[in-house]
Amino acid sequence: MTRRALREQIFKIIFRAEFNSPGEMTEQIGFSVGDIEKLSEEDEAYIVDKSDKILAKLDVLDEEIAKISDGWNIGRIGKAELAILRVAIFEMLYDDDVPYKVAINEAVELAKIYCNEDARSFINGLLAKVTVE
Repeated sequence: MTRRALREQIFKIIFRAEFNSPGEMTEQIGFSVGDIEKLSEEDEAYIVDKSDKILAKLDVLDEEIAKISDGWNIGRIGKAELAILRVAIFEMLYDDDVPYKVAINEAVELAKIYCNEDARSFINGLLAKVTVE
């Protein structure tokens, strides 16, 4: 699978976190990777590992989203947009293998598929405010 396809699978798992308890997410990850045809062991391990790492940092990621969202309550942000932001911010802050510009671009590409047209600029604008050290 391409990195883009892997990221999309991870986004779908993180999206499920809004509708499942933390204890259910291990099972949800299993469902998600089980639905992908011809998934290599390496790709499965990548999806599971990165999803677990993002889920473990949801509170920190949400704090960052709250900090950069200028008065937007996280509860007002669409679920798909929130999942995209969580994945992108995780990549920007914690994944040295993903350049921050790639994380932003990929987030906008996901928004083109899963969100309305206004979400693209919203996501792009928020991610531009993330301070990468």
